[in-house]
Amino acid sequence: MTMTEETEGSAAGLAEANLHAFAELLFFAYRDFTGDPDAILKDFGFGRAHHRVLHFVNRHSGLRVADLLDILNITKQSLSRVLKQLIDQGYITQKAGAADRRQRLLYPTDRGKALAKRLAAPQLVRLRAALAAAGPEAETAIRRFLEAMINAEDRPKVSAITTPAALQADRNDEGKPS
Repeated sequence: MTMTEETEGSAAGLAEANLHAFAELLFFAYRDFTGDPDAILKDFGFGRAHHRVLHFVNRHSGLRVADLLDILNITKQSLSRVLKQLIDQGYITQKAGAADRRQRLLYPTDRGKALAKRLAAPQLVRLRAALAAAGPEAETAIRRFLEAMINAEDRPKVSAITTPAALQADRNDEGKPS
């Protein structure tokens, strides 16, 4: 089923102008959601790619490089430069896997954890305020909406790392490969 076929249900009644307005709202929301950390990253000479790498390594300590490439959907070459900077500047450390020495596992350093927390802080404030403004029933609907925006073939793996149960399991296994 294509994205177009999936949306022909309840969204079929939305006028094209309304859909364009939603697209614009997404652009503005993304601009502001990323703008706060972008300003912080400038002080470090980092960009959004650094933020994304640091975010996922911090949230999923022990993440394999191969899994990070899959999550970010980028090439090894694109990741290599960014990861090298984060490692060289002491924000991330890389270790060989215990079972498979060829695996490269990524861990945030204390410095990396502190920067990840600093970058996430304004985003969490923004998310908390937006969810409160949307009302008590909004969390489920917003999660369903955002998941539906993700390509269907990617949803299971995204859900596996973003559901509250998965995140709690990740925290309980901290330090073990993801």
